[in-house]
Amino acid sequence: MFGPVRGPWLDESWKGWWGDEPPYHVPVLVLTHHPRPPLRMAGGTEFHFVTEGIHAALAQAKAAADGGDVRLGGGVATIRQFLRAALIDELHLAVRPVLLGSGEHLFHGIDMHALGYACAEHVAGERAMHVFLRKRERRADLRAG
Repeated sequence: MFGPVRGPWLDESWKGWWGDEPPYHVPVLVLTHHPRPPLRMAGGTEFHFVTEGIHAALAQAKAAADGGDVRLGGGVATIRQFLRAALIDELHLAVRPVLLGSGEHLFHGIDMHALGYACAEHVAGERAMHVFLRKRERRADLRAG
């Protein structure tokens, strides 16, 4: 979501795909293995580079959201990490009947049911089927005592 750089930042001249004013207008946490200072952009977008993994990124995102929604963006590998850890409350998939070829498989080797996910809704649109997967509420064990 931030850029094409893979590996160490060669310099800090890359400031994202969008020019001086990215479309987010909120703090954005970028998962990386390579530290970089925060980057403030016009319009309220501030990129924070997190090297401590998905749990640290989520904690920082929740703090920045101050009780609001946290949205996850990125590639398949990032989404798979959060799914495996059951950290996504709701996943909105727009499924469009287009043959794309090879690539990363979103659900390969992930047992969504065992992780507590279920299909909560599906809506047929003009160009795509919208599927909403939600994490089921865990019910406390009831025991007679």
